[in-house]
Amino acid sequence: MGIFDEDERKPVATHQIGQDLALLSVDELKHRVTLLQEEILRLEREIESKGATKNAAEALFHRS
Repeated sequence: MGIFDEDERKPVATHQIGQDLALLSVDELKHRVTLLQEEILRLEREIESKGATKNAAEALFHRS
């Protein structure tokens, strides 16, 4: 056990892709859907941000 083990705790996953859903309630399933929708939005915003950065860099380096 190292000195920094307490600081290296991994967050508990709230959902794993492909996990068995049989034991979850309807409310738990709805909560997970909400979390996943929020994560999708976050990912889409990041894609847009990276696209904007790429476009700006291309415009800078492709000037005539």
